[in-house]
Amino acid sequence: MEGDFIKINEWLTPLSWFYGLGVNIRNFLFDTGMQKSRSFKTPVISVGNITVGGTGKTPHVEYLVRLLQDHLRLAVLSRGYKRKTNGFVIADDTTKMSDIGDEPFQMKQKFPKLTVAVDHSRADGICRLTKNDSKDADIDVVLLDDAFQHRQVKPGINILLVDYHRLIIYDKLLPAGRLREPLKGKNRADIVIVTKCPKDLKPMEFRVITKAMDLFPYQRLFFSTLDYDAPQPVFMEHGKHKVLGDLKDTNVLLLTGIASPRQLSEDLTPHVGSITPLTFADHHYFSQKDVELINSTFDAMPSPKCIITTEKDAVRLTATDGLSDDVRRNLYQQPVRVSLLLDQEETFNQYIIDYVRKNARRHITLKPRKVSTKADDTKAEDTKADETNADSTKTKRPHTISFR
Repeated sequence: MEGDFIKINEWLTPLSWFYGLGVNIRNFLFDTGMQKSRSFKTPVISVGNITVGGTGKTPHVEYLVRLLQDHLRLAVLSRGYKRKTNGFVIADDTTKMSDIGDEPFQMKQKFPKLTVAVDHSRADGICRLTKNDSKDADIDVVLLDDAFQHRQVKPGINILLVDYHRLIIYDKLLPAGRLREPLKGKNRADIVIVTKCPKDLKPMEFRVITKAMDLFPYQRLFFSTLDYDAPQPVFMEHGKHKVLGDLKDTNVLLLTGIASPRQLSEDLTPHVGSITPLTFADHHYFSQKDVELINSTFDAMPSPKCIITTEKDAVRLTATDGLSDDVRRNLYQQPVRVSLLLDQEETFNQYIIDYVRKNARRHITLKPRKVSTKADDTKAEDTKADETNADSTKTKRPHTISFR
């Protein structure tokens, strides 16, 4: 049920009051114009939250990439959390994960043609990407990843993500809770998406949450859920991917370094034999001590067994030395996508497309369409193969785990 992941440290509430005072002063300076927020001629869409991690920002940014990438020149701009570089960095084929951070690196791997950049100052980063708003700018749309609190930029669309299991209306400010700013910060959002919802979200629950969120008439409320594709091997053996079969009798080491691993664990549990969790902090860089722990933990587990990790963790693990051959052979990443519930996809897509079409600085022919799922992508590939060779045998689709 909604709010079931919330844990409040009541004894820290006095410290939350002081924290909130500082945040309120900062927001007051921006609200009154004493601190300036900069607007841009290039369409800018921000995706973020007012809680500490775990709301699904990256999958929702990827949803927007899939929606727009066929017709527009997109750029994703992030801070590049925990990267080992400074200033503005734009990713290319030689960029290392440590240069831009795990999430931007993950996105560049999934969408090689996508422009991915990092800059601590989002305003400076947008200027660099759009060539200071010149008419010859290469970028049509900038997607800001995790920038709801970065108020130096005033995006054209501000999307706020709220975890279904940790609704902000029941949470408290840091350090007692996980809110990074008071609840009224949600008023800056143009779109609010309640993420990680159960697929069978009831209309009554939809109405209850809608009323409890207490949004303004100008704000749009949507609900999204997580979809899981077939786990993919992190390391390739002999240049080929292995297909992971049925997991119902498999012992799984769930290796995570993310803010909220509980959702993945609960979704995975009904489909595997058992789960052994091995949890690290969000964006954790694995040390040699960590590697030894991973190796020994997996070695002690009974067969059949495998390791499942997140896409974000996978990019850090591939840059880690010392993993045993057994771990490398059995390490899989769990791809995740989002889909919108309650037949809201067309409405959401149309809202985004209308904004882009209206504010783009060149003529764009862009029509609303369904954002493809993994199954859709596979079907399209199969159809193309059939048209190319009518006598060929239709490619077998990869096994897909359907959680919940």
